[in-house]
Amino acid sequence: MAIRNIIKMGDPRLLAACAPVQNVRSQEIQQLIRDMWETMAAAGGIGLAAPQVAVNLQIMVFGSAQSSGSDRPQVPPTVLINPKLAPVGTQIESDWEGCLSIPGLRGKVPRWHAVHFSGLNALGEPIAHTVEGFHARVVQHEYDHLQGVLYPMQMKDLSQFGFNEELLAQQQQA
Repeated sequence: MAIRNIIKMGDPRLLAACAPVQNVRSQEIQQLIRDMWETMAAAGGIGLAAPQVAVNLQIMVFGSAQSSGSDRPQVPPTVLINPKLAPVGTQIESDWEGCLSIPGLRGKVPRWHAVHFSGLNALGEPIAHTVEGFHARVVQHEYDHLQGVLYPMQMKDLSQFGFNEELLAQQQQA
């Protein structure tokens, strides 16, 4: 396994729509998936999409354990290849997001409360789940990467976008 370089906002490769994976079980794809897990863990993320490591393929990994003191629920570790995504219901919620390709910044992003996703797992087997809340937010964020969309492009109010330390200082003053 190897930790790969995470490319940052401003790199045009993050703005390209990704190609579907043709051979999920190939050695190259399996190595990429292992590298993505290791890269995400080393960076302290909860999701990573292939374009973030400069690979233009429809692959994303995500998952987190619930940490003590966090209000974020656990998201089961998942590999999702060639995903399809559809909203469930009409409820939209705004919440804070960060991104490994946009380090040090956060923004309040509107997302569907619940989504249904389908695709292939790391073995090339079909998977499908309906998820809600934080889990749905993570899936939508990573799915956007595969479409060439970064979270600031989804924001409606850029006054809710800023550096982590500034936003934390404002919260502590409130």
